Amino acid sequence: MQAVLNRVNTLTNVMYKEDPTIFAWELINEPRCESDPSGDKLQAWIQEMAVYVKSIDPKHMVEIGLEGFYGPSTIERAQEINPSSYATKVGTDFIRNHQVLGVDFASAHIYADAWISSTITEAHLNFFRSWTQAHIDDAERTLGMPVVFGEFGVSSKDVGFNASFRDTVYSTVYNIMLSSAKQGGGGGGSLFWQLFPAGTEYMDDGDAIVLSKSTETSSIISLHSARLKIINSVCSLRCRWSCKKKSAMEKEL
Repeated sequence: MQAVLNRVNTLTNVMYKEDPTIFAWELINEPRCESDPSGDKLQAWIQEMAVYVKSIDPKHMVEIGLEGFYGPSTIERAQEINPSSYATKVGTDFIRNHQVLGVDFASAHIYADAWISSTITEAHLNFFRSWTQAHIDDAERTLGMPVVFGEFGVSSKDVGFNASFRDTVYSTVYNIMLSSAKQGGGGGGSLFWQLFPAGTEYMDDGDAIVLSKSTETSSIISLHSARLKIINSVCSLRCRWSCKKKSAMEKEL
């Protein structure tokens, strides 16, 4: 971490920890610690690393990179929202993990085909709806921070896959995010997995989107971006975070 944060970009001569084009640091991608289902071991690691990153780079935001499974701290929520009982035993805890000092916004992923079944059914779409809304609600009401869905998608390798279903999934996630954004809620952003330029399909894991070959999906993504731009242009009038953040900043200054 020290090596990365202090690295100097050879093109701009700017240290990464000083670089204004970097949005945030992710501690680790999809951490799990099955050897300790209580979550204590991973919690201690997150506490140590979040503070360590901030000690070197206080200018950038930090997020964890969680898949978003609920854990022992909210067992009822885990039973209600998690895709399986196994997800409660992998050592992660969406609520507890994000209550750590130094973590600025919540993170979650959405993979119904990996967590429920590789055969596409209506249950997948229902899961996308409930999972997305639950994490927005809990990030906003319990954690007091926005949540970014750092990955979501549908694999073309799934049994029963078709592009129309994938487009429906994208539209479902985007509509929930837009609804939250309009209300100044906890939906901070969503990044589908994954965008590929033409000619690189040989690296496709099944989730790749090549815009030139997926015109309908491309239109959905473009429309969502345009809508978000409009909503964000009037964010200061509606955002539930602005007054609190402004007040806090003024006090610090």
